[in-house]
Amino acid sequence: MARIKITQVRSTIDRSVKQKRTIEALGLSKINRTKTFDDTPQIRGMIRVVEHLVKVEEVN
Repeated sequence: MARIKITQVRSTIDRSVKQKRTIEALGLSKINRTKTFDDTPQIRGMIRVVEHLVKVEEVN
């Protein structure tokens, strides 16, 4: 299965509760923190909610 790397690049200050909780659920908490996940529809949906706060890269 494909893997994706998600890096938080913007702060959650002044963001909605939904966006803050999504960032927490992804395991991110501070700018420049990175996590790697399997590329699933659930993760893609979470990314869509916070796409303006994160950078997504495909990992081989």
